[in-house]
Amino acid sequence: MLFNLLNLPYWIFLGMGVLLFLVVIFSGGGDDDFDVDADADADVDADGDFAMGSMFSFLGVGKVPLILLLATDCSLVGLFGWMINVAIANITGAIPTGLLGGVVGGASLVLSLCCGSLISRPLGKIFAAFGEDASGDRLIGCHGSVSSSSIPVENQGKIGQVDVLDPSGNLVTINATLPQWAKVIPNRGNHVLVIDRQPESYRVITKDSSDQQQWLSNSSQLQDSP
Repeated sequence: MLFNLLNLPYWIFLGMGVLLFLVVIFSGGGDDDFDVDADADADVDADGDFAMGSMFSFLGVGKVPLILLLATDCSLVGLFGWMINVAIANITGAIPTGLLGGVVGGASLVLSLCCGSLISRPLGKIFAAFGEDASGDRLIGCHGSVSSSSIPVENQGKIGQVDVLDPSGNLVTINATLPQWAKVIPNRGNHVLVIDRQPESYRVITKDSSDQQQWLSNSSQLQDSP
């Protein structure tokens, strides 16, 4: 029963998960570990992106490195599917196929997505300890693309989302707001620059805009001052 060919898809998922874990280990722990609260009282934006953002947040997207989340989910799909198949086979005498096999696959996927988010977060903290730079400050100065409808100003009580490429080449999804002095509002697909980290989000400004010129000018003045 353990090595029945009908369990092959789950062994493949488990193998993929193990390989991704090895990638995480040898790459130094993956992306940054985000300690950002995405409770339902935080508005992502006004046109319904919050509902989608809340679902992704529940699944762990943006909370832990994406590759670590995929490694955990793939491993759990393989493990849960194999365990359920073996349990049913011990009762009925045969590995489930057809409709029942599909139900097993669906149940394994749902269980994996729910458990993967919870398991991957403490794993992310463990792996981050082995990274050269697990601080969120590593993203300051990085460029990103707006993935929500727009990025709100920080005093509006809302947050947007940005996909950022970190110095290691990993794609990271972060919560972001604009500083109060920003005049250019970036919309979905626009490129932004990460300039600061706040307790619950990052500050960003529109790339190659008057806001970036103002920020660079102010930074130079601060460096030149005694």
